[in-house]
Amino acid sequence: MAKKKLILGALGVIIVGAGAVIYNMMQESGPAFIDPADTNLVMQGKVIYANNCASCHGESLQGQPDWRQRLPSGRLPAPPHDKTGHTWHHPDAMLVDIVKNGLVPGKTAPPRYESDMPAYGDVLTDEEIVAVITYIKSTWPPKVLQAQKEVTLQQRQR
Repeated sequence: MAKKKLILGALGVIIVGAGAVIYNMMQESGPAFIDPADTNLVMQGKVIYANNCASCHGESLQGQPDWRQRLPSGRLPAPPHDKTGHTWHHPDAMLVDIVKNGLVPGKTAPPRYESDMPAYGDVLTDEEIVAVITYIKSTWPPKVLQAQKEVTLQQRQR
């Protein structure tokens, strides 16, 4: 009787565990659309951006000069995060991944791509990374923000 209960209990744990794994696999990947309407998060992100990002991407999100021209190292300068750059072409999940892990060749960058973008996963919390992205997105005009939202929502449907 005790052996039967133990077997049934173990079987139950396995079923619940398998269900949890399947459930997580079916969930949409990446964060939901990061909405820059939260002014507190925008202000928090502005401070974090100033302390961690502005030295390369510019105090006004303007990026480095000639950001499309390779440096002598073969790497590209830091791009702008305003409407003139390509940040808004990427879904939110990718933006979070890039800030957290840097540009990873074959994942968030072309294969064999080298970048000076550091990973901030050991420096910033996930919430701070979202705050930075919220701040950046708060500076985009409505049309740009809407286009980026559509990219994010399309990515989540895949």
